[in-house]
Amino acid sequence: MQQSLLIIRCGVCKSLEFMEKFGGVSRRSRTHKSLYGMEVGRSKRVPVWALLSLLTNALLIAAVAQLLARGHNITESYPASAAVTAESTEELIGSAGPTNSAKVVLDLPIAGPRHKWTYQQWVTQLSREAEAAAANRPPKLSVLAGDSLSMWFPTKLLPPDRIWLNQGISGETSVGLLKRLQLFDRTAPDTVFVMIGINDLLRGASDEGILDNQRQIIRDLRWAHPKAQVVVQSILPHSGEQATWENRDRLLAIPNSRIRAINRRLQEIANSENALYLDLQPLFADADGNLPIELSTDGLHLNDRGYLVWRSGLQMFAQMQLKN
Repeated sequence: MQQSLLIIRCGVCKSLEFMEKFGGVSRRSRTHKSLYGMEVGRSKRVPVWALLSLLTNALLIAAVAQLLARGHNITESYPASAAVTAESTEELIGSAGPTNSAKVVLDLPIAGPRHKWTYQQWVTQLSREAEAAAANRPPKLSVLAGDSLSMWFPTKLLPPDRIWLNQGISGETSVGLLKRLQLFDRTAPDTVFVMIGINDLLRGASDEGILDNQRQIIRDLRWAHPKAQVVVQSILPHSGEQATWENRDRLLAIPNSRIRAINRRLQEIANSENALYLDLQPLFADADGNLPIELSTDGLHLNDRGYLVWRSGLQMFAQMQLKN
């Protein structure tokens, strides 16, 4: 546990990547154009908001360190959070009366355990869950959009102060996410949290390609949800030599220094596109910049303790950065 606290404290030294001011974005048609080469200059002065960002990171790290030091049983310590899932869809729609969306969900064929579903089966299921949310328009709806890291976020560990619509799919890439953003166009969320990119790296995508897709994702979300706050989350590091993931060699071929460099540019893109940026690096990197193995199941994916850290980051970020 002392080692965990040391890891968390070392993250303070890595929290100097401040949030930039957000530029404007105009309403536009749903078209995507290449934006390679676009650069955003950084101010040499340190404004007040940057110092506030540093303070936010410090508070996040302190809060997570305290949680890990307590050693609570995660399952017992935190109540289940409200979420739009296959299990909760019928209850969610109940007050709206019988609808086509309700019938579609109830008629959903079960294709064995959910983790064995094909990509298209997941797309179909997430579309139905989004339809259920759109039919009832729950208050304070937040969307998790991304890959398996978002997909397997335990419902019981999501912040309980809002309704969550999980739109993560295992193995998802930035290209795939960009193509299916329209699935939740009608949900009218307050906030959309995006984390995507690690699978692009594992499949050999270029930094420029990943960043261009990220920019297009932000623009699409800003166009489809003009009243929502779009939060771009940093790509998480992996555990390096301690990783046990089945495709470990592919993982080790991606240095965490490359992920950090992409995240720096991703922050600039988020700032220039009037999106918020949640830097999780200080919470998920040890002194060597690797994902602490005690937060992971295999050096790539998170365990409950890792999701508890992420939860704390979301909660503190919401308190410090998001509008009421």
